[in-house]
Amino acid sequence: MKTSSKILIAVGAGLLVGGIAGVLFAPDKGFETRRKIADTGKKLIDKINSPLKKARQEKAEAPGHINGQMEETS
Repeated sequence: MKTSSKILIAVGAGLLVGGIAGVLFAPDKGFETRRKIADTGKKLIDKINSPLKKARQEKAEAPGHINGQMEETS
């Protein structure tokens, strides 16, 4: 693994741990803290899944698009 990859992983892990620690030490009640963590997790998952869904859709549509181009040129 390259050094830059290791650094990025370490920075990401540090951000994650820092964010969780910040939420846990916030002066909110436990219920509110758990809700915030859950909401943040859902938003993060949506952010990750949205581009993946789009890429999958484009990949699935690509063969049809190529076939359409081939028919037009024939």
